[in-house]
Amino acid sequence: MALLNSLFSGVSGLQNLQSMMDVIGNNIANVDTIGFKSSRVTFSDTFNELIKSGTNPTSTTGGTNSFQVGLGMKINSIDRNWNQGTFQTTGISTDLALQGPGMFILNSNGQNFYSRAGSFIFDANGKLVDPQNGAVVQGKVANGLGQIPQGTAVQDVVVDKNLKLPAIKTSNVSWSGNLQSSSATVATNVVNMNDTLAGNSPVNGTTLSSSSTIVGKNGASYTLDVTYTYASATTSWTPSYTVKDSTGTAVATTTSPALSALTYNSTGNCTSPSIAITSTDAQQNLAFTLDFSKTTLSSTAATPTSIPPVINQGATEAAVIGSVSIYDSLGNSHTLSLQFDHSYGNTWTWKASVPATDGGTFNGPTTGTITFDANGQIQSITQGGVTVPGNPPVPQVMFTPSGGAETEPINLNFGSGTAGITQTSLSSQVAALKQDGSASANLTNLNVDQYGNVVGVFSNGNSETLAQIMVATFTNQNALVSAGDNLYSVAANSGNPLINAPGSSSATTIQSGALEQSNVDLSQEFTQMIVSQRGFEANAKVVTTSDTLLQDITNLVR
Repeated sequence: MALLNSLFSGVSGLQNLQSMMDVIGNNIANVDTIGFKSSRVTFSDTFNELIKSGTNPTSTTGGTNSFQVGLGMKINSIDRNWNQGTFQTTGISTDLALQGPGMFILNSNGQNFYSRAGSFIFDANGKLVDPQNGAVVQGKVANGLGQIPQGTAVQDVVVDKNLKLPAIKTSNVSWSGNLQSSSATVATNVVNMNDTLAGNSPVNGTTLSSSSTIVGKNGASYTLDVTYTYASATTSWTPSYTVKDSTGTAVATTTSPALSALTYNSTGNCTSPSIAITSTDAQQNLAFTLDFSKTTLSSTAATPTSIPPVINQGATEAAVIGSVSIYDSLGNSHTLSLQFDHSYGNTWTWKASVPATDGGTFNGPTTGTITFDANGQIQSITQGGVTVPGNPPVPQVMFTPSGGAETEPINLNFGSGTAGITQTSLSSQVAALKQDGSASANLTNLNVDQYGNVVGVFSNGNSETLAQIMVATFTNQNALVSAGDNLYSVAANSGNPLINAPGSSSATTIQSGALEQSNVDLSQEFTQMIVSQRGFEANAKVVTTSDTLLQDITNLVR
């Protein structure tokens, strides 16, 4: 029996070391298989034959040990090495690599499988699939608002390649920038009269009229009429004035305040003081000085003459303009411009407009004022002469596009604090930060982010989440059973799959444009191959030696 035991022990070594070589060969064969995880074999001995039992020590003798002879070896386990493989960049957006313990979920013929290999494509029906077996990647499909549903229920990841985004009309436009505090003002500050008056006793009641356009604090234009009347009784000229708005209504007249007759020195230069004029209406839109110091009296002139007055002492105000493309409900683009003019002090006027060539009109007021505090931040905003409420105040204009599109209210958000439009010593520059409208658009590209979100990029530059790829983890990943094609299935002792979104409790993220390579270590495999080969040779030697001994025993019988 002893010789037979050694023979069968050697045979067990041969058989199990052959299995070890099978595992090593499979590892080496899959050295370039994406997502492949290598395996290893461990051994244990089998039952041992008891030759002699041990004895307990006594008061007079010591104890003895048991004698056992081993009966060979067996495979203890075949384990997978789930260590992370290296990534190979491919540049293909649907090639996905997993960083972490999670696994892709794929459905084939109604059964879920799990894989680390992420070489996927979109098929003719828009499903994200494994091209070698047609298994469909599982996840969640977003609703029409780009929102991913809650929960762990999964479905086929499907993207409609003919998807289009509808046009969205602009409702909000946010602005930012600076208005230079030292800019010239548009409001009239000074009107210098440049008239020449006759000084050789003209007819009593002779008049000279002068008319010019001035601008109020609100940016509106007014007409200033100045009339000189000669009184022979006093041999002097007395000016009078009237300021009218666009409707012809007088907002300032000679009686508020009144003017006295002009006086001149011997050289004909006017010595009368200038006079400050303000409007009589509630808005107090006018505040300028009417200066007659430039008028002259000529003793040789038979009739008075007038030349245009000088407004604002020659200062020229430059408008600050910012523009942005807005969209109507049909997806047509229009250019919305916002113009700022420095009225006076810390107050500017604003005006919204759309070029006539764009088509469309505004309903309601499109102008107003914006007043800054001593820190250069917005203090208040008016529209159409009415203070805009809110903090921050946001004026709203009503735009009606041509061509049948809907009338759209557009909020003009000038911001607040230093994040909005400011008034400082920096140069003037105003621009739109963003607007929330867009034209209709076609799907042009797909990207997958680290959280598994399948993001569609559209021809108008917008992007929207269309789906999310989910991943599964297992409490005992080693218990999964390989089903071929880089797929694994749930088996006894693996536990149920725990489904999560990448980046959440799964601690797994996705890298798009890359594939996870096999984690086979060739140097380790070749070393194990040598160990297996030497072990096989030694066990074969045991078999041949046992056979020789059996031969000798049989030769004892003559």
